[in-house]
Amino acid sequence: MCTRYQQAANLISKRWTPLILRVLLMGPCHYSEIARMVGHISDRVLSLRLRELEEQEIIKRTVFNEIPVRIEYELTEKGKALSEVVEAIERWGTEWLSRPEEDSIPQEGAQQEIG
Repeated sequence: MCTRYQQAANLISKRWTPLILRVLLMGPCHYSEIARMVGHISDRVLSLRLRELEEQEIIKRTVFNEIPVRIEYELTEKGKALSEVVEAIERWGTEWLSRPEEDSIPQEGAQQEIG
């Protein structure tokens, strides 16, 4: 396997990273906006993922010298180049994966397991 492919797959497959990228594809966001849109992510993990993405120059962190201090995260050009990947995963999931609530609804004519 190509080591660059492996590096890329490892980077974008970390838990929560694809969701963070999806949120930032909509435009610059504050930390609290990212946390709210991503959902059930801990502050520690969100901070860690943002730091990792910043170190890889996929996102840019801008600190505004205001009171209170305002911090904004946005995709760099390198990060924006991932839009095709993120959107392709989203299209594939929409086409090929069922929704969680569909998994729990018995199909017509199907027998329900008990126990």
